[in-house]
Amino acid sequence: MQLNPRHVGRYRQIAMLLLRHGRGDLVSSSGLDDILSPDELPPGDVAAAEGLASELEAMGPTFVKLGQLLSSRVDLLPQAYTDALARLQDDVEPFGFDEVEQIVSSELGVRLSRAFCRFDHVPIAAASLGQVHRAAMRDGREVVVKVQRPGIRQQVLDDMEVLGEIAGFVEAHSETGRRYAVADLLEQFRKSLVDELDYQREARNLVLLRDLVSERPLIVVPSPIEDYTTSRVLTMDYVPGKKVTDLGPLGRLDLDGAGLADALIGAFTQQVLVAGVFHADPHPGNVLLTPDGRLALIDLGMVGHIPVPMRDQLIKLIMALLSGRPDDVSRVARTLGTELPGFDELAFERSVTDVVLRATQTSIADLDTGAVMLELARQSARAGLQLAPELSMLGKAMLNLDQVARTLDPTFSPQQALQRHTAEAMRAGMSMSPASVMAGLMEAKEFVEALPGRVNRAMDAVASGRFEMRVKVFDETEFLRGLHKLANVIAAGLVLAALMIGAALLARPGVDGPTVESRIALAVFVVSAVGALVLLARIGWQSRRVQASDRHADRRS
Repeated sequence: MQLNPRHVGRYRQIAMLLLRHGRGDLVSSSGLDDILSPDELPPGDVAAAEGLASELEAMGPTFVKLGQLLSSRVDLLPQAYTDALARLQDDVEPFGFDEVEQIVSSELGVRLSRAFCRFDHVPIAAASLGQVHRAAMRDGREVVVKVQRPGIRQQVLDDMEVLGEIAGFVEAHSETGRRYAVADLLEQFRKSLVDELDYQREARNLVLLRDLVSERPLIVVPSPIEDYTTSRVLTMDYVPGKKVTDLGPLGRLDLDGAGLADALIGAFTQQVLVAGVFHADPHPGNVLLTPDGRLALIDLGMVGHIPVPMRDQLIKLIMALLSGRPDDVSRVARTLGTELPGFDELAFERSVTDVVLRATQTSIADLDTGAVMLELARQSARAGLQLAPELSMLGKAMLNLDQVARTLDPTFSPQQALQRHTAEAMRAGMSMSPASVMAGLMEAKEFVEALPGRVNRAMDAVASGRFEMRVKVFDETEFLRGLHKLANVIAAGLVLAALMIGAALLARPGVDGPTVESRIALAVFVVSAVGALVLLARIGWQSRRVQASDRHADRRS
């Protein structure tokens, strides 16, 4: 492994980290072969896990963010470590106001005093990537300005270079590194960190999430101010409020906690299952309770994305988990994951059944769907099934939402709300928009127009003796008989479909009422529908005959 002299200090820190929390021979030998292996890390060593979290905090923002990412990867680390890393904080001393003024002025291209009539010198929050100041614009609009820490981009680039060298070496020389796709994990981390460093992307996330919750009056998302936002400076509306965790028993008396919690769960479900974009870090510190009794979602630097095919599978997975169907959970989980070499299907099925049964034995009020999803990911990894990283991120987000909901109302059941909102999302997904209907009609029109030409070409090929079909079967006579029946059914179905579509296209009532053509079209449509029902009934009857024949043959054998 070639070491870059510029990064000697970082190499030394990482080596000491591995010596204390990995295996002692990982640095001394050429292996690094079982780095962060779940089997090697003590699953219950809470003190060691807390020590790892503290050392990552001391190594700077890049490693704090890496720890936060690893806290969602229950398939890689034992629970003691993921719990400790989930509590990582990146609170640091704020940088000076002179640097703030220089950054804001250079990014906006105007003096600070010209852009704002007031700009507080003391930040209201400071973190490793940036800090936030209250300010007021020239028109009196109250805002907050998020300013990126000077030099942080270069520091992150240097750290990512070091981590990239190590990850490449580990994956090239370690079976565990290849098994857990260390390089892919690092690439996921790099994209997440680059997104957090781009404040313009965070502004777009704010706009997207604001539009998604626009019909939910109890949820508010601050609006960014485009002209005052760059990649290093983000200006947005100031939303007054206090953290949900600061809410006491007396504060809940005048609060509709159940309504707020239900609105929060509903907004999150809509984000995940309908829009495919969700707030990936909705921990209690990122949810504020406003003076007018609403919930404000802030800090949208980390956003998760769910592809369209995965959304449908997620709905199935959540409904199967909540209704206690382990077979369906296993089937959906396998479609959402990657089977690694040595995948143990029997162990996987047993683990899933155990997870689902333990969940169903828990009362619906005490059930944590986020915790169940994280445990499912953990057990899947042990059996050799690597679930999509989005599932672990989603499970962690749902775990945080459960905590927020129960803080707002200790008697509230997030799982009942999740089940109800998931069913609503499923119904929304089944509805057809006018655009999808028109697209279907256009495809049907193209099919009907192309059908005669295709049939003519097929008939010409048959008539000229050029139609060939090469099939290797054990009983060619029986196969050809079945093929003939199948061709008849398909031809009949195509004719009926063409008649129904043609009738639908012709069924245009005139100004003075139904015309002759519309009546003919209606009659053709009814006849076609009846024919389709008869065809379906015949197919079902033949299927039952075949099944009965197979059962009779089995009894004879």
